[in-house]
Amino acid sequence: MEQYILALDQGTSSSRAIVFDSKGTPVSVSQKEFTQYFPQPGWVEHNPMEIWSSEAAVIAESISAIDINGKNIAAIGITNQRETTIVWDAETGTPVYNAIVWQDRRTSEYCDSIKAQGLTEMIRSKTGLIVDAYFSATKIRWILENVPGARQKAEEGKLRFGTVDTWLVWMLTRGEVHVTDVSNASRTMLLNINTLQWDDDLLSLFGIPKSMMPQVRSSSEVYGHTKTTIFAHPVPIAGIAGDQQAALFGQMCTEPGSVKNTYGTGCFLLMNSGTKPIMSSNNLLTTVAWKIGDTVNYALEGSIFVAGSVVQWLRDGLGVIRSSAEVEALATSVPDNAGVFFVPALTGMGAPYWDQYAKGTITGLTRGATAAHIARAALEGIAFQTMDIVEAMKKDAGVDLKELKVDGGASRNNFLMQFQSEVLGVEVIRPKVTETTAIGAAYLAGLAVGFWDSIDTVKQQWQQERTFSPEMPQEKVEALKAGWKDAVGRTLSGK
Repeated sequence: MEQYILALDQGTSSSRAIVFDSKGTPVSVSQKEFTQYFPQPGWVEHNPMEIWSSEAAVIAESISAIDINGKNIAAIGITNQRETTIVWDAETGTPVYNAIVWQDRRTSEYCDSIKAQGLTEMIRSKTGLIVDAYFSATKIRWILENVPGARQKAEEGKLRFGTVDTWLVWMLTRGEVHVTDVSNASRTMLLNINTLQWDDDLLSLFGIPKSMMPQVRSSSEVYGHTKTTIFAHPVPIAGIAGDQQAALFGQMCTEPGSVKNTYGTGCFLLMNSGTKPIMSSNNLLTTVAWKIGDTVNYALEGSIFVAGSVVQWLRDGLGVIRSSAEVEALATSVPDNAGVFFVPALTGMGAPYWDQYAKGTITGLTRGATAAHIARAALEGIAFQTMDIVEAMKKDAGVDLKELKVDGGASRNNFLMQFQSEVLGVEVIRPKVTETTAIGAAYLAGLAVGFWDSIDTVKQQWQQERTFSPEMPQEKVEALKAGWKDAVGRTLSGK
């Protein structure tokens, strides 16, 4: 009976299930969008039950499409939107509040108060993270402080917290398994990345009872077996990694110094920094990449909050395109940006600026500017933000970038990839399988159950589809960079 690996890729705007064969080829893909809730400006929520029901639906669809069942699935790997915070009742499994999404800014003022207490360095030395509303800790605290009865239930040991991976495992095992992996745990601002344990000082600081927290495990091991009616037979759940770390693994960036960028809703640039954490002095994050066996790999990460979502805004907010696919044709209908620069700080600015009060800015507008120039500037803005992070990484790691591996939906935009190559001055390499996030989770799960025998075996499956090389004259590149830096200066809030 032929065996497969099922990867669950639970993202910010959709749930997906992808079945991979032993060659790492996707043989079935199912995807379902789910509702985004914006109850107040800066607030972003999801319904945890809808996350689960959409994931359950795509699991059923993906396996029935190729007429297989649980007996054909060697293991399940899970990868997920990170930092998004779910709190539920331990007995009933009912969420006490909507999932507070990673993009949500409601705890920004509380983060300011933490900084004002001089706690930034203590938190950074333990977690590798910058104090920001992005991470889970302040979101958990908000739920405990603002949902009636939640604080008391938590103190009585009756509530559970999880990032989305934890929630999916809980639902797949009907509440039997409450775990997370080191990569997701390292995004909560509650894990000590040196000991890989929940930190009592941080739990106390944020007022979070330890009984809420999942067990921290490696990224590649059997955590438990499915108990849902989706599968007639129990299937081992054997791999978990946050989406960006999964993509780093899926791109086979297993050597220190190797770098990938995922162009999704946001943009996430990660560099494998080896088996010891490098603390950034240039406003990047230090995060756990994965743990396989007894070996832990760390990464430097730069997060861009708005990347692909700027194209959604051009579509839904401005109405200059009818579908996201039209943006490349519109952007390339003009020969250059005509001096227009777009800094898409629509939810504040991430690395290396970390300005949660910044607002989006379009500079250089004249009567001659058109929708095409704005569309082009929006795509260029994604590449410029990536350039800023690469420059910070070079300083932290002390190594020059040799090449950039790319994935994610917007990596299929040839104009964006070519422009990225121009401003970085290096080759940009796009793989044949751009489902790198899902395949990273599949590889982690497959390695745990012996579906693949080693990382070296997996490495041989990675193939490139296209390489983009820089062609633009250097003086033109420098002029564009200067225009971008000027636009960023006008965008930062000064708070």
